[in-house]
Amino acid sequence: MKLTLTTVLVLLIFIINLNAQVSKENYKFSGDIETCMEKDTVPWRFQYGATYYSICGNYRKALQTWDKTMSKVPSLTAQDSSYFKEFKPQDAKEYILNCSKNEKLIIINEAHNNSRHRVFTKSLLKGLYKNGYRFLGIEALADTLINRRKFPVLKSGSMYIHESQYANLIKEALDVGFTLFNYEYKWVKGKTQKDREIEEAENIAKVMVKNPNAKFLIHCGYDHLNEGIPGIKEWEKAMASRVHDLTGINPFTIDQIPCSEKGDLKFNTPYIQMADIKKPSIMVNAQGKLYNGKIGSERGDCSIIFPVSTYINQRPNWLILDGQRKAFHFTTNSISEYPVLVMAYRKDEFEQEGIPADVI
Repeated sequence: MKLTLTTVLVLLIFIINLNAQVSKENYKFSGDIETCMEKDTVPWRFQYGATYYSICGNYRKALQTWDKTMSKVPSLTAQDSSYFKEFKPQDAKEYILNCSKNEKLIIINEAHNNSRHRVFTKSLLKGLYKNGYRFLGIEALADTLINRRKFPVLKSGSMYIHESQYANLIKEALDVGFTLFNYEYKWVKGKTQKDREIEEAENIAKVMVKNPNAKFLIHCGYDHLNEGIPGIKEWEKAMASRVHDLTGINPFTIDQIPCSEKGDLKFNTPYIQMADIKKPSIMVNAQGKLYNGKIGSERGDCSIIFPVSTYINQRPNWLILDGQRKAFHFTTNSISEYPVLVMAYRKDEFEQEGIPADVI
């Protein structure tokens, strides 16, 4: 029986680069990632490992590695369960796009090891642009030429941008017509995480003041969207809350993290199973209130519930992007040496140190 490897590619002209020794150190073999985690002693080694697995296209391993220190078996009180049952699922994309017509500022977060969050944000871009959104703020960006070049390169920002789905998010935004801007703070010795939240908010507010009639989408990590008391008390307020203070504009905040799947099903929030959904959903009750966490939560305006992934050729089903992508097959006899990373590039981007549109 002939063995084959399969990768899911965007429907564009592409280059397949087969190398036993990948020249881009940003993309690591699984064995090298495991060796680094074994040798390292810092508490956050598994977070780095999870991020590198995501960059190298291994979604499942990225989640499993994150679980090693950041996940615990959840439990619900009877009150929490009863409260959640008041809500019914609605298609998250449709709901957000409908709400966006009456909003000026949307803030949506991601877990940096979870590429599915970037895929969902990307799915909103065309609809948001149609509804008047013109600016996309990204904390990981550091590229003054991005709006002219029209695609990200390895030097465009932090390691997160090296992950294919983040690069595809940026590319899609540029193709649609968004103007991208960086809002990250400038670190110098002595600055605190509170300083970061303040400067991020100030940087966003400055762009908003210069473009008073524009609508804005902000893509951030984790707790920066928190409109209540952030998990890190030293922040006092997170970026989203500080933007509200500076501009007077109440952002519509969308939390992708609490109700996303984990690497091990035992760590999944019970809400995923209770929602019984087939696609990303927002929970709405009879009064139109959105589910955003436990009773009284002020973290964000809503929380997206993601169904558990199914796998096609060992890759999560949502990478097909509702049929926009197709599978490309090649035989193993075309590979002379292992291990191997397969990288798919859009035309002309490989030569310019671009970021692969897909990696396996």
